[in-house]
Amino acid sequence: MTELRHILIRRILTEKSEQQLTNNTYVFEVGIQSNKVQIQHAVETVFGVKVDTVRTAVVRGKFLSRFGRASGKRKNWKKAYVKLAENHTLNFGGEE
Repeated sequence: MTELRHILIRRILTEKSEQQLTNNTYVFEVGIQSNKVQIQHAVETVFGVKVDTVRTAVVRGKFLSRFGRASGKRKNWKKAYVKLAENHTLNFGGEE
């Protein structure tokens, strides 16, 4: 079984993800090989909450060009929209 630190990488804090909080939905960067069941189990285990639904999206890496010479591509990564059951919230340190 994959370790939890390879499934949940970090929380994504953007304007769009903050708007999702009204729906009790949190956004995480997750491992590219992680599936919805593993993500649900990881969030429930780490934060001690009940997860309602998990939606995932693979974000394609951008192509880069540096001064016309060097070129490359950022890696693809996956994000998960995790909606918690009613009366459940995540408590992160430093948040009110």
